[in-house]
Amino acid sequence: MCMPLLDIHTHHIPKDPCQAIRSCRPEEFSPAAKGYFSIGLHPWFLADKPIKDADWWKEFIFLPQVLAVGEAGLDKVADTPFPLQQEFLIRQIAWAEESGKPLILHAVRATAELIALKREYNPSVPWIIHGFRGKRELAREYIRHGFCLSFGEKYQEEALRDVPVERMFLETDESSEDIHELYRRAAQIKKMSVADFVGNVTRNINSVFKITTIHD
Repeated sequence: MCMPLLDIHTHHIPKDPCQAIRSCRPEEFSPAAKGYFSIGLHPWFLADKPIKDADWWKEFIFLPQVLAVGEAGLDKVADTPFPLQQEFLIRQIAWAEESGKPLILHAVRATAELIALKREYNPSVPWIIHGFRGKRELAREYIRHGFCLSFGEKYQEEALRDVPVERMFLETDESSEDIHELYRRAAQIKKMSVADFVGNVTRNINSVFKITTIHD
């Protein structure tokens, strides 16, 4: 029997494919792969991908084991030209809407631009800022504009404490930290029992990611 999905974003091959969504680029994904996945074009790796070639993997998004689009996003520190990042992100916004699957976002110094895009496109699917490390005030700004936040190994405790559980996720990303330890620590910060915290977050995960039975 599969355990509940707990880790919404990891770059590792999970020990239990039921418990994690593995984030990968299109060229890393195989439709025959076991487990749960998100697929996206990260802003760091766009310079060598001509816009005309961006659509070849779109069909993967509609596969049942692909639960989200991304990691997509905007990063003002990256070498990739910002207009190119914006164009790729807009494509992935459209695909998330078309597939009805949430959008996993990488965001570095681009809060205003992401909020503006969310206002412009008014998405019906959740937008999730992954690996959130910002301060409480930034967390409140994202929450006020309808985003969800995912916390990894490193974060501001006051920000996690302030975010409503129904708008919160946890992830390991590139960390080797055990996801269960992240839940234990977050529950302590939220002043909740681990069981109650896990129950609340997993209900949120099941709702947002529309999980079906994992394929063999």
